Amino acid sequence: MIAIFGTGLLGSGFARALLKRGEQVHVWNRTAAKAKVLEAEGARAFDDPAEAARDADRVHVVLADDAAVDRTLAAAAPALAGKLVVDHTTTSTAGARERTASWAARGVTYLHAPVFMGPQNAAESTGLMLVSGDRAVLARAEPLLRPMTGQLVQLGDRVDAAAAFKLLGNLLLLALGGGFTDMLALGKAMGVAPAEVASLLDRFNPGSQLPARLKRVVAAEYDQASWTLAMARKDAGLMQAEADAAGVPLVALPGIAAQMDAMLARGFRELDWTVIAKDALAKR
Repeated sequence: MIAIFGTGLLGSGFARALLKRGEQVHVWNRTAAKAKVLEAEGARAFDDPAEAARDADRVHVVLADDAAVDRTLAAAAPALAGKLVVDHTTTSTAGARERTASWAARGVTYLHAPVFMGPQNAAESTGLMLVSGDRAVLARAEPLLRPMTGQLVQLGDRVDAAAAFKLLGNLLLLALGGGFTDMLALGKAMGVAPAEVASLLDRFNPGSQLPARLKRVVAAEYDQASWTLAMARKDAGLMQAEADAAGVPLVALPGIAAQMDAMLARGFRELDWTVIAKDALAKR
């Protein structure tokens, strides 16, 4: 029997997938009505997380943030001894480390396993799940988690590695969203309709180049420039001027341009424009 804390879009998807595989599922949600809905599909809803977890073999946590996880696990503590708690919440690295240690001291195995999934992925057991930590814990959890995801990625012994890589992936999504927002804004400034802006990717799609480009940045290969910092800054200036002339604000470009200016001031104008990442690569 499996307990799920949190029956929002992802948690309810996990519950439905487990029910379809014939598992007994107990569910709890802070807003009780969201858990009650799943009773029509075979789950049993509880008003108390401790009661939901009491007879469970393992507990899955799908909540909003560190505070919600800590609050809910504290409420469920009387029923968690000896159990495996798998937390799919996107949390801080510090939270993942602290929970792993503090719950181990109380006889509870806590494993952080954040996901790159939408609701449909959770319901269909597709998408990507990240795990990291003690090898014995991963060996115990792996056969339980693999049926819940399309790909289970183990990231080594560091207990907060999964948390770190989840935040890295989400940052990339935010950066892409910021870039798309600026594309649409610049298109608006230049009289290009949103659908026309989107059609650019039908002809110019740099997505397949991203892994190689990032590896080049990580390798700090700035000397053989394919687009110099000076020329990239000139183009950024053209973009900003178009937006300013139309009174359309940009959200991502101003920060990038400011970093370009800082690197130009340090004399890097003829290096590849990715030299803006130089300080991020410097050792702490």
